[in-house]
Amino acid sequence: MNIIKSLISFILHIDEHLIDIIQIFDIWSYLILFLIVFVETGVVVFPFLPGDSLLFASGAFAAVGAFNIAILLIVFFTAAVIGDTVNYHIGKKIGTSIPPNSWIGKMINKEKMEKAEEFFNKHGGKTIIFARFMPFIRTFAPFVAGASRMNYRYFITYNIVGGAIWVLLCTIAGYFFGNIPIIKNNFSTVILLIIFISVLPAIIGVVKERFSK
Repeated sequence: MNIIKSLISFILHIDEHLIDIIQIFDIWSYLILFLIVFVETGVVVFPFLPGDSLLFASGAFAAVGAFNIAILLIVFFTAAVIGDTVNYHIGKKIGTSIPPNSWIGKMINKEKMEKAEEFFNKHGGKTIIFARFMPFIRTFAPFVAGASRMNYRYFITYNIVGGAIWVLLCTIAGYFFGNIPIIKNNFSTVILLIIFISVLPAIIGVVKERFSK
């Protein structure tokens, strides 16, 4: 419970935590940011780490000189692409051998894998790109792509395109808008709004599926 509270606090007050990271680690802050994005996108059991909010907040700090925006974009892009690639290979390696009674196994069973494979073969590129903007789904999408044996060349192409679009939009948005007084003074509310907008497509998808049934 304390871990969950700490994570929620970190996400909602990410601007304050970034200040602490910058002050403590200085140039090594780039490595910290790389690791957070890499783990969030590359390790299927850590979908709750901040993604969109971290990029937005870091962009806002870059605007006031705390980070170099060019280096920041390269760090985030590299972490995002490598993270999804690692996640894909993990899914390909162990996706079909996950114990069915485990919490991952209950979400990703044989039937779902077959449907996922069919879906990825038909809409794979679009799925990988759009998943970038949805917390949790962003972490599971490359894992399922690997487990369902999605063509790797197809995957890596859209992995790079999706990673570039995600990093550019979220980070540049923070760079240009993160320090506007009304946003800066209500940063926690803005972060909550970013999270809500990010998960909205997934909520709409679930609602549509329930109504179709």
